[in-house]
Amino acid sequence: MELNTTILTAPPLDAATVVMLRDGPGGLQVLLMRRHQASNVLGGAYVFPGGKLDPDDQNPAWLQRLSQDSATLNQRLNEPDIPGERAAGLFVAAMREAYEECRVLLGCAPHAQTQAQALLQALRSGQSWHEAFTAQALALHTEPLLPWCRWITPRQASVTNKRFDTRFFVTQVPDDQLAEHDNFEATEALWIQPREALLRYWDREIELAPPQIMSLVHLSRHPHAQSVLTEAQNRRPPVIEPEPFDHDGIRTICYPGDPRHSVRQAAFPGPSRLMFKNKRFEPETGLAGLLD
Repeated sequence: MELNTTILTAPPLDAATVVMLRDGPGGLQVLLMRRHQASNVLGGAYVFPGGKLDPDDQNPAWLQRLSQDSATLNQRLNEPDIPGERAAGLFVAAMREAYEECRVLLGCAPHAQTQAQALLQALRSGQSWHEAFTAQALALHTEPLLPWCRWITPRQASVTNKRFDTRFFVTQVPDDQLAEHDNFEATEALWIQPREALLRYWDREIELAPPQIMSLVHLSRHPHAQSVLTEAQNRRPPVIEPEPFDHDGIRTICYPGDPRHSVRQAAFPGPSRLMFKNKRFEPETGLAGLLD
């Protein structure tokens, strides 16, 4: 992973990411997708499914088919300063990206697998995700999608040449849903325990960007999916604005709760800063900082 040194002047793009959860034999598992090596955003890295907000995600006619209205979804995001249509569109974007990137159909029940196959056939025929849903008169249930946190890329971005304002959602994937990569944007779909993912990152078997590292550290504290969902239901999604600085040639990213960060209250457990050393991001205390 190469360090970005360019100061970005463009405003951040609205985006949505879904942290998909399931319970495996050893406890909580999350879904990571390996981005195509040729991707211009985190190529080769393992990420949670997600992407940019599209104009169609905010179409008023489409939003009428959601199980919750825009005002309710805006309140759930805890973002009173944005229009309700944009808040609702972020929920739609999260579910759309989940399907487009890994063929997991969220928000439809029951008979989700049958609907997924019908949607896939429609998409293969050239229809967009929105067109396919409209053609089949399907509604989307937004209740299972829980706001988790919000990451805003700083102007001094460390691993990308774009800025994003990304809302992270958590949800438990229905048992009848099978995740698969599309061989276009992603080349692998991996269900893995958060702690195991951190160990594989430390052993240089997989690449992770800072938001994924810190998210996995947080999730590793939870024994099963319901534990994560309960936390999400009982708190407001925190806003995380990393504050990077360079010292002695080493890029350091501070997070809320760090002595150097402008926000004193921590947003998540684990280390409050990561340092770019050995061509990757590490806490000051090494592997122990990720696992303890």
